[in-house]
Amino acid sequence: MARQSSRKKEGFEGQKLIVLPQKIHSGFLMKDAITRQIYITDIGYYPKANQHYIERPNGVNQHIIIYCVEGRGWVTINKKRMDISPSHFIVIPARTPHRYGALEGDPWTIYWVHFKGDIATYVVNLITNNSQNYLPYLSYNENRIKLFEEICYNLERGYSADNLRYVNMIFYHFLSSLLYEEKYNRAGNTQDKDAIALTIEMMQQKIHSNPTLNDFAAFSHLSVSHFSSMFRTRTGFSPVEYFNHLKVQHACQALAFTPKAIKEIADDLGFSDQYYFSRIFSRFMGMSPSEYRHRNKTASGS
Repeated sequence: MARQSSRKKEGFEGQKLIVLPQKIHSGFLMKDAITRQIYITDIGYYPKANQHYIERPNGVNQHIIIYCVEGRGWVTINKKRMDISPSHFIVIPARTPHRYGALEGDPWTIYWVHFKGDIATYVVNLITNNSQNYLPYLSYNENRIKLFEEICYNLERGYSADNLRYVNMIFYHFLSSLLYEEKYNRAGNTQDKDAIALTIEMMQQKIHSNPTLNDFAAFSHLSVSHFSSMFRTRTGFSPVEYFNHLKVQHACQALAFTPKAIKEIADDLGFSDQYYFSRIFSRFMGMSPSEYRHRNKTASGS
């Protein structure tokens, strides 16, 4: 076991600490098809952690995430010291020498987790590559804290197979909120939408008509070239291709849930030529509209 130094032994008022038994690691988490990808080994919450100090000269064999929500602290990784403030989170890769502690006079309040798994290192690399260091910044989001609390609540209620799968699938969501913060914060947020998000909403509203690329660019108040470049960067598709994809999504629902003829569905979505609609549909879905309808009916047993 790696040598570890700790200056605070008695804990912190209101703290939460959950360490999963080793037999749970080796007996289930490392073997189950779902949990073995990424799984929690330890998780905790330290409020106003005065005198908190940890030193691990050889690191540990789990990855560590520490998320500071109040107060201040510091972390040294590979002899590089970083000051931690509210809304910072730190990623410490497995087997990496490190030290960390709370700042005297203004001790941090932290949520922390240790985790392992087949793809854990890959996820850690994604996080550190996105941030270009070990210390990304997160805007406060109460929903992210609720994910953490949901994990702790359920782990305190036992280690059944279903419970372990459930909490580690929540942990996937927690990690995605760190990796893709902009997308996570955007969910349900109707304010501060940018030109691309507003244009996609406009596409949904105009799904039954045929606005042009020029119409989309004019709506966004950008030049056609600048708008097209921004749109492709954000979505991975050209605006026209993305719009056709939305049309095909609507067509799939109509084919699955209504008795409308294919020509009627094409007309509803602004396609004057049924055969052109069928070609677009086949290009996206890999089958014709009639094949899709037949497959859906067969699968549903209707």
